[in-house]
Amino acid sequence: MSEVDPAALGAAVRQVLGDSLGYLYPAALRVAVRVGVADHLAGGPLPVQRLAALGGVQEDHLRRVLRFLATRGVFREDEDGAFHLTTAASSLRSDSPLSVRSTVLLLTDEMYWLPAGRLEDTVRKGTTMFNDIFGSPLFDYLAGDEERARIFHTGIADLSTMEQDGIAESYSFPDTGMVIDVAGGPGGFLQAVLSRNPRLRGVLFDQEPVLREHRLTDPAIAGRWEIAAGDFFTAVPRGGDMYLLKRVLHDWDDAESLRILRSCRAAMSDQARLLVIDAIVPPGNDPHPSKLYDIAMMTIFDGKERTEQEFGGLLAAADLKPTRVIATPGTVSIIEAVAA
Repeated sequence: MSEVDPAALGAAVRQVLGDSLGYLYPAALRVAVRVGVADHLAGGPLPVQRLAALGGVQEDHLRRVLRFLATRGVFREDEDGAFHLTTAASSLRSDSPLSVRSTVLLLTDEMYWLPAGRLEDTVRKGTTMFNDIFGSPLFDYLAGDEERARIFHTGIADLSTMEQDGIAESYSFPDTGMVIDVAGGPGGFLQAVLSRNPRLRGVLFDQEPVLREHRLTDPAIAGRWEIAAGDFFTAVPRGGDMYLLKRVLHDWDDAESLRILRSCRAAMSDQARLLVIDAIVPPGNDPHPSKLYDIAMMTIFDGKERTEQEFGGLLAAADLKPTRVIATPGTVSIIEAVAA
């Protein structure tokens, strides 16, 4: 082993120790959201005494949490001890145009938090500990807990809102035809596609409880959409010219993902196209959001983020052939596939 520079070693040690306490950052973010700090600061800076009174919490403890968040650029403390919104903190406001409030509440909920604490067990056993902690797989658990289901679906839908316009603008959809959005949630992405392509029609396909919360009542797409309930493991609606799987396959392992792809292939004509919209894990050691998401998928769903080669293998096994990969402004890519 070559000689290590003491300064570099010291910096590395500090990084590793800081990373070991990294879980405190999402914990502090959750406190700020639950106490409503960003909303309380919408009218201007406030002293921590006032923020604590508005949130019903202890002043000194809240000050320490906000001081910590300020080291990450979330809030700013001035010389008088008052706290200010920053650009990052503004995204925690409930009325922000790009609010991440609901998504932060989801990602710091016990549904995510507790299985992450059992990551070693997941790695040793090769399966999520969610079922062991909560008594059933995530989606079965949500079906029996209305409040947790609301937290989950709202957080995911609001996350989708931040990326769906960029995705819809990144692909040249056909002038006419039928788009089937498979497991499309409340339909935000389908709405974005239809609003940009005024002669397209669409079907939002998902489970019945999800469809009850759809967001398709937009005059710009009136008369061009319908909803259909069902199980994508069994069958998806036929007759589509294009099928969409946006952030779906990463929730599932290879065997379950293959079942979904085969359901889509069975519904597709030989002329239809499938768009798989997911993060693609790049090679190398550089940071990439997909590598972070991959750990979350492992702990919650038994899902995974995949490389381009892994997607190609899944598609081939479902009698589908990738034709091109299209980047989007966000972290996901569009993999276009046709019948093999």
